[in-house]
Amino acid sequence: MDSSSCTNNTNTNNNNKKKTKRGSCYRMILPPHPPPSKKNKSGKAALLHLKPLISTSESSSHSSISISLEPNRPFTIGRSTRHCNLVFDDRRVSNQHCFILFDASLLKLYLLDGSSLNGVFVNGVRIGKPQELSAGDEVLLICAKNQCLCCSRLRIGFIILSIVFENNVEEDMLVVQACSNNRKINKRIVAYNPIIGRANSLLTRCRNILQSHDPILHLCGAAIYNDETTDISSLNSLSKDNNAPHFDGVVQNIPCCNFVPPPGKNFYLNRLEFMHHTPLSHHPVVSLLELLYPVESLSRLFIATFTSDILWFLSYCEIPFNLPVTIACHNTERCWSSGPDKRSSIPYPEFPNLVVVYPPFPEAIAFGKDCKKQGIACHHPKLLVLQRQDSIRVIITSANLVANQWNRVTNTVWWQDFPRTSSPDYSSLFSHIYHGDTNKDPKPDFAAQLAGFMASLLTDVPSQAHWIVELTKYDFGGAKGHLIASVPGIHSDRVPSMIETMQFLTANQAFSVKFLGLVEASVVGLSHLFRTAADSNGAQLKKLAAFLRKSCEKAYGALEILLIRNKNVPADANAVSVFVPNPNEFSKGDCMQLGFLPRNVAKWVSPLWDIGFFRFSGYVCPKEALAAALGRNSLKVQLMLHVSQGPHFQDISRMMQPEHVISLCSLIASVRRCSGLWRLQEVLGQYRWPESLESDFIYGASSIGSSMSSQFLAAFSAASGKRSLQSFESEESDPEWGCWSASQESKCPSIRIIFPTIERVKNACNGILPSKRILCFSERTWQRLRTANILHDAVPHPHNRVGHPMHVKVRIFPHFK
Repeated sequence: MDSSSCTNNTNTNNNNKKKTKRGSCYRMILPPHPPPSKKNKSGKAALLHLKPLISTSESSSHSSISISLEPNRPFTIGRSTRHCNLVFDDRRVSNQHCFILFDASLLKLYLLDGSSLNGVFVNGVRIGKPQELSAGDEVLLICAKNQCLCCSRLRIGFIILSIVFENNVEEDMLVVQACSNNRKINKRIVAYNPIIGRANSLLTRCRNILQSHDPILHLCGAAIYNDETTDISSLNSLSKDNNAPHFDGVVQNIPCCNFVPPPGKNFYLNRLEFMHHTPLSHHPVVSLLELLYPVESLSRLFIATFTSDILWFLSYCEIPFNLPVTIACHNTERCWSSGPDKRSSIPYPEFPNLVVVYPPFPEAIAFGKDCKKQGIACHHPKLLVLQRQDSIRVIITSANLVANQWNRVTNTVWWQDFPRTSSPDYSSLFSHIYHGDTNKDPKPDFAAQLAGFMASLLTDVPSQAHWIVELTKYDFGGAKGHLIASVPGIHSDRVPSMIETMQFLTANQAFSVKFLGLVEASVVGLSHLFRTAADSNGAQLKKLAAFLRKSCEKAYGALEILLIRNKNVPADANAVSVFVPNPNEFSKGDCMQLGFLPRNVAKWVSPLWDIGFFRFSGYVCPKEALAAALGRNSLKVQLMLHVSQGPHFQDISRMMQPEHVISLCSLIASVRRCSGLWRLQEVLGQYRWPESLESDFIYGASSIGSSMSSQFLAAFSAASGKRSLQSFESEESDPEWGCWSASQESKCPSIRIIFPTIERVKNACNGILPSKRILCFSERTWQRLRTANILHDAVPHPHNRVGHPMHVKVRIFPHFK
């Protein structure tokens, strides 16, 4: 929409039935009032006076509109001229954006969001539940922050001028006279007596229960009014006339939040909106509000999600405007972009401490290894970290940060609270702390896995690197589970064991170094040193070849190199030079330069090295280095960077400066860890698969992709510990001897997949639409698997969830021995 589309030409019809704005980006249409419904036997009605806001100037005048509302008949507002009573012809307004409902039993008007894309705002606050309307309220159909620059003052919505209730005179009401706009209204106005009205409401509810076919079921689907939470009974009988959506069950205000005990080694299901707040439920459920309760005590909040409705979350959970919130989410364009300005944004000025992060995709998985060509990848986590002064809560769920998945779709939720420690523990950021070969009982790695995953999302956003430091303030030693993270990229099958690592170290180093981890890096700049005028006669190349040839005779296939900080490089203040030592005399004086650390690695290595927090050493493959120096290898020389504790490691919390926080986050993100299936194998490798069972592994998911082949299923089972029973001694020379293979998986499937049938989806309470964008099963994959006898119907449990979509990701393992 450009500025030329917003003109001031108007055409006003005298009968006030239609008002349009030609040449504009919007128009407002008010169809003629329908005749009173014959079903309205109560004689009750509400007269709503409102003033449309469809002007580029707040002072522009539009005559008020009088709308007659009948009980239980929703007044629809949106963009559809066919389905709406009040039409705003603007592309940002949804077809059926919102509804106004008159509750005759309470004499109140309620505004409901019709699952609109851009939300409904009452007095500047987005509503997430039925909102009572009062005179003077301003209702906007789009957020003021979503306007185009040329229409920065354009508001689309209306202002409630007055609300008049009409009725025959009854004993519980008082007749009064009212005026509006300096003219009398020939209507009978009633003032509601709340005590008598409440009694009548309770009597009506009791009468409905007694007259129902199943009083018990009726009680389970309705709630009694109380002063703290108001139930809107009339939503249970919304008319389907006017093509208005039908609401099954009672839409309630959110109940008061209470403390919900953590699930331990089990998990909860999310509380759906039709469920009642029953603390003594046989099936543990929890709501998003209960997980965050009390919001006032939060000091920071981290969220990782695939899709998100941030405005809904802020409004629904009543997030304080000054609370630091970090939300890492998927965005195809931004995640593939290499520009640092694309990594984050602050989308809502009224929440200045809310930062949205778009984690990068690695170049290695792009088409042609070029991020500009993009590729196939996504960030699909569902993680919440709630920091408080005395504890930190980690929540892992299958629900994205959207209203539909938390309130109307079944999802799984697990969480645990971890206490604050007396002093920060930076060693917890690393999976294992080795002290020579004396470390027999490594620490739990929950904190290390959590820090590594969060760091991988935040590494390109320096302002959010502090999250890694905050994790060191809490004790994760009592974790009830293991974290298994999966991040986009190309990952090796395993992290080198400490036995292999110790082979790289000298005898003195083996018992003095406190090894922390490995980082895959490379050596750059070889062409400048060996294939230019700097070495015209090839003398340096010959010397390098002699050093490397002699080194191969002494090492275990790897050559230890020297890393030397070079502060005299004008182009890079963080430069780190890579030197090859003389194998006959290991000294700094007799060595030659091989190249440099890449600039993006040196920028975090140098600050941590200079202050003494960490030590760095490295190893390269001699043959690979020589080939690169000769120009035979166009690829970079791989460098395995070893990280160990420095002399001031124990003083990190005292000496840490802002630049070190950023460098530490990059280090944690770069340390090699098992990921995906390899992490699953690492966790379950300590258990034994019950070989007496041919198959006892069940996998439930809402999405089954095209990669669900026998090769993937076999790899998944093997990672979980599945072994081949039919192994012959003659096959022992086979490197994969005893492993579960794709051919064995095809002959004897080890996995059962549960997924709802199309009949179950069609017969859901609200049809097939609620499952849209929730369930996904590639047709090609279904055709391939439907005859394999591994697909089974997903039946929700408990019974009250039958008919509602599921978005669960559950892996059921057999009982390990």
